[in-house]
Amino acid sequence: MGHKYQYLFYLTNNHMAEHNDLGNQGENLAAEFLEKKGFKIRHRNWVSGKKELDIVAEDGEYLVIVEVKTRSTDNFEHPKEAITNGKIKNIVSAAEEYIFQFDIMKETRFDIVSVIPERNGNFRIEHIEDAFLPPVN
Repeated sequence: MGHKYQYLFYLTNNHMAEHNDLGNQGENLAAEFLEKKGFKIRHRNWVSGKKELDIVAEDGEYLVIVEVKTRSTDNFEHPKEAITNGKIKNIVSAAEEYIFQFDIMKETRFDIVSVIPERNGNFRIEHIEDAFLPPVN
């Protein structure tokens, strides 16, 4: 497994469209953040059956499956802690379907981007590369 990296990025509240729900806002911020880091966004909210991939991107030699977790407050569990083994299995299953459907020949990495509001009205974005591995069956 590769190294885990955590990047912090702060955005002010004026980047948030009030008419969107918090989850969509978090995904928008996460996609903007990744694009600024040089990622190429392939798909957002890609659905296969009942499974969804929040963001599918490319980062150099990697296909990157990004799970976005947004919280309305930082008083509860950290967003990355909300990704259960069952959720990981669903993400991996959907990623396999994506790779097959689009005939992807790149190594795959699973990242987490969390979006957490700060008390001053800004938002903290944390990016954890290589956040988890597919489970062994």
